[in-house]
Amino acid sequence: MAEQHVVVTHQDGVTRIRLNRPEKKNAFTQAMYSACEQALIDAEQHQDISAVLFESTGDSFSSGNDLNDFLAIENLDESAPPFKFLQTLNKVNVPIVAKVNGLAIGIGTTLLLHCDLVYASDEAVFALPFVKLGLLPEAGSSLLLPRLCGHQQAAELLLLGDTFNAHKAQQLGLVNEVLSAEQLDARTEQVLTQLTTLSRQALRTSKQLLKAPQQSVAERISHEAGFFAKALSSAEAREAIAAKLQKK
Repeated sequence: MAEQHVVVTHQDGVTRIRLNRPEKKNAFTQAMYSACEQALIDAEQHQDISAVLFESTGDSFSSGNDLNDFLAIENLDESAPPFKFLQTLNKVNVPIVAKVNGLAIGIGTTLLLHCDLVYASDEAVFALPFVKLGLLPEAGSSLLLPRLCGHQQAAELLLLGDTFNAHKAQQLGLVNEVLSAEQLDARTEQVLTQLTTLSRQALRTSKQLLKAPQQSVAERISHEAGFFAKALSSAEAREAIAAKLQKK
């Protein structure tokens, strides 16, 4: 069932994770969380993967958790599939791209906080309705949203839980670019192609630095210096620099 509801492919340097439960607007089940987690682990372990893409079948990205399935979890602790998936999502260094159409509710929105590049259809609809369901924020959203858009904006999203459109999502910093439904596929493929032409190690290390804990500027300069020196001695960097010099 998980294999049917999550379709994973690895091709041309990209791992594609496609939510494939359109009859339920791609609501997440426990099995879907487990399948997505394994796909992320596999992508992280294969150094020939430049990027991961989250996409979907049908008219929605994800309508959130399948509540009947969620309520059936016997032990809802950190060993449960949703939380294992989220921990893995937070830890991987491979760049993650999301292509969002239609509904992006609950986890459909909070998942995006862990993505690096997010492209949305102008028909996309977002919401974080946890409090409306008597639940609490998840996926680190109570920390990540205030960092992204400030306390008041985050409070409006998490406490009121109202829907908002793709242009508001872009203003808040959740989305890189809003496109028509017709343009969405082409733009996402353009970005993925660009990522696959870049140094995979440089991409992963850059993401690692972007997500590193807060440091003073001096500490970060030192931290970056160690990675920079190592990268400079790599064959990829030397080839890229040589090619750049030849063009001058």
